[in-house]
Amino acid sequence: MKLVSWNVNGIRACVKKGFLDYFKEVNADIFCIQETKLQEGQIDLELPGYEQYWNYAERKGYSGTAVFTKKKPLSVSYSLQEGETEPEGRIITCEFERFYLVNVYTPNSKRDLSRLDERLQWEDTLRDYLMELDRTKPVILCGDLNVAHKEIDLKNDRANRGNSGFTDVERGKMTLFLESGFVDTFRYLYPDKDESYTWWSYMSKVRERNIGWRIDYFIMSERMSVSIKDADIHCTILGSDHCPVYLELDETIN
Repeated sequence: MKLVSWNVNGIRACVKKGFLDYFKEVNADIFCIQETKLQEGQIDLELPGYEQYWNYAERKGYSGTAVFTKKKPLSVSYSLQEGETEPEGRIITCEFERFYLVNVYTPNSKRDLSRLDERLQWEDTLRDYLMELDRTKPVILCGDLNVAHKEIDLKNDRANRGNSGFTDVERGKMTLFLESGFVDTFRYLYPDKDESYTWWSYMSKVRERNIGWRIDYFIMSERMSVSIKDADIHCTILGSDHCPVYLELDETIN
């Protein structure tokens, strides 16, 4: 089974930059996107053979997530709390027979860290939510988590220490989450692989020089990690300031 996650930084713009070519080529069983930046009815995305699930932000042109899947889920939800809505469209949970797939776009704490407290509350609520799901069946979490976990996960770790996405508290929340019974699938296979990034600033020559951050992830329940066949970063795929991340699982392993 092949899964892809990509922060497209505006799906309408990304479609004009080759999104559909990559989508068809990778032929994923489940394809998740973040930062769709649109409202219902603003795009007619023809994806034959796929069910489509969208969570739109109330604010126009902002945030949003979507899941495209070949297999219809048993159920789909759009918030961290049953019966509530998520006003920024930051989460979609699809329940399948063997696992839950949770697609998220974690709030950025902002350059001046003015949203840090809100983001940390999101982290706690999300961790509780995922651990509750995990009591029923394994969980696969994917998306833009807006944090570089370790020094190896960004180019200039010393210069960025304490900056949004690399504060000690944000990194600590990621550590706590992984210690709760989950694994970072890329680091599971490649614990020491450096210069492997998923996001680059739009500043001149930054991407060409690979001055980036790894902030997009596939994370899964630890007991499911034996099924990991491959985890990759498709850094040559353009169309966004992020690139797609890829996960392949062996479906024959329970």
